[in-house]
Amino acid sequence: MGTVNIEIDKKQFIRIINRLEDSEKLEIFNELKKSLFLTRFNNLLQSTKADDLTMEEITKEVESVRKNRYEKDKQII
Repeated sequence: MGTVNIEIDKKQFIRIINRLEDSEKLEIFNELKKSLFLTRFNNLLQSTKADDLTMEEITKEVESVRKNRYEKDKQII
């Protein structure tokens, strides 16, 4: 099978996408998610860098969250 290359602008591309069945759109969406995951993940890591936190501060926060969740669960019962 031969290859054909065409050039379309963004508006044409969106019109083509809008004509697809939902299942085809979902397939494209999932492929885009996979291809963008690493970039988005790296951006998240960069935005949440906190080099000035100590292990003790992290441990205190984790213990606090666990205690709050435990107390919340106890109130339900």
